[in-house]
Amino acid sequence: MYTYTEFDDAFVRNRVAQFRAQVERRLDGSLTEDEFKPLRLMNGLYLQLHAYMLRVAIPYGTLNSRQMRQLALIADRWDKGYGHFTTRQNIQFNWPVLADVPDMLDALADVGMHAIQTSGNTIRNVTADHFAGAAADEIADPRPVAELIRQWSTDHPEFQFLPRKFKIAVTGSPNDRAVTRAHDIGLRMVRDASGAPGFEVIVGGGLGRTPMIGKVIRDFLPRADLLPYLEAIVATYNLLGRRDNKYKARIKITVHENGLDAFRDAVEARFAELRPAFSGIDQEVLAGIEAQFAPPAFRQADTAIFDARYATDPVFRSWADTNLTAHRDAGHAIVTISLKTPGQTPGDATSDQMRVMADLAERFGHDELRISHEQNVILPYVHRADLPAVFDALRAAGLAAANMGLVSDIIACPGMDYCALATARSIPVAQAIATRFEELKLEHEIGPLKIKISGCINACGHHHVGHIGILGLDRAGVENYQITLGGDGTEDAALGDRTGPGFAYDEIVPAIERIVGAYLDHRDSPAETFLMAYRRLGLGPFKAALYGSGEGARDRAA
Repeated sequence: MYTYTEFDDAFVRNRVAQFRAQVERRLDGSLTEDEFKPLRLMNGLYLQLHAYMLRVAIPYGTLNSRQMRQLALIADRWDKGYGHFTTRQNIQFNWPVLADVPDMLDALADVGMHAIQTSGNTIRNVTADHFAGAAADEIADPRPVAELIRQWSTDHPEFQFLPRKFKIAVTGSPNDRAVTRAHDIGLRMVRDASGAPGFEVIVGGGLGRTPMIGKVIRDFLPRADLLPYLEAIVATYNLLGRRDNKYKARIKITVHENGLDAFRDAVEARFAELRPAFSGIDQEVLAGIEAQFAPPAFRQADTAIFDARYATDPVFRSWADTNLTAHRDAGHAIVTISLKTPGQTPGDATSDQMRVMADLAERFGHDELRISHEQNVILPYVHRADLPAVFDALRAAGLAAANMGLVSDIIACPGMDYCALATARSIPVAQAIATRFEELKLEHEIGPLKIKISGCINACGHHHVGHIGILGLDRAGVENYQITLGGDGTEDAALGDRTGPGFAYDEIVPAIERIVGAYLDHRDSPAETFLMAYRRLGLGPFKAALYGSGEGARDRAA
């Protein structure tokens, strides 16, 4: 993985020193909150419902054990002993005291981390497939490219005050685990007819109050042209993007209002101007970055201990069947550590749990962890012989829920428990749904089902692309939850269909039960997933279960 150079370290330390002086001026009254706001946002500091919140960048979701332990230390010393992992592969600390934030940023810099460009109208943390470098279906590891984009975009003088925030995602696999079509720019690695690697370039995706699936602006872009083409896209958006209305300022609106063809023409013209200026220096930088992402030396070992435990321990077998993913090396597995134990806050990890995960990465995982956009933690390189020991340590730490991709593996934003923008609660709804289906013991019978919850129309919980999406709104001072069905964040990306009128807070869990009951009643076989059944059946039977008698679902729940 990438390690800071002397330049990186000096750059980050200088930013911390600048911000320390700005905080001192805010505390002594030299700066008003309005004057301080753009300065703190440049350094990832928000003012939330109850306190400040510091959002720390985890570029493309990759960190090592030393960095994870430092996050645990920060949680203990300056917060309340936990952190919240987000759908942008970041971590948020929800309770810092303003005077302590510069010390928190210095502690991050000690381990090659920062909070730069995790907020504001700039290019945000670049995200990537959380299985990158390990997945069996991968064309190539996308993280070196993501790191190149991070270096190019950080403090880019032209792009610090864009019309709105800007998000880029990269995947190296044909199976899209990075939700590229819901980003301002999505990059999917592909090969041309000759086998040369390049990118399918997608623009204009995004969720929020005007959800849109991104459109392909280039079917194939040679790898050597990536940075000048990205710069052409962002420069064109910076010029054409609306600044008169923040709700219409994202690139998705720019593409929609100008039309994809006209936007593409403007990008290609700017690309022709920019391309000579790069003169290959970006490829030299990329080559140096790639050397730091060489795969680890996979060891060879007997897997008999795994086979024996799998054959005799049904709890371990359930976890292995659910939370392990095929690895590029047959002797290894990708481990998803669930931060979604039923009843707990999705995405939260205590400082003790962070230290356990750091220890496991150091002992068994080639000292590497990943944060997924689904708010879980990944050990990408674990030998199968070590899986029983990993499972035992996770179970002791309350991290062994066997629910990856199942009903209780819910994505949820912080909602009205923390966020000043939220109009409804998300966390208690997620907890109640997960707890209910744990009681019913139906999760594994139901199979893959992605539920995503947002506490306001900004859609930080990605509800539009959930198989079941839940949007919390305020209706005359009362929480009301709208449901969408059939969303998909993969390579077959689709926005969910709204079912109809929303549900009160105390009605939303029974409503989800009725939807799931309708699926179980109507599926062809256990092999037909919820999403497959919805695409075959359409909204009709689910809407009938929601708003009709729903007796079949109630009988099943009873």
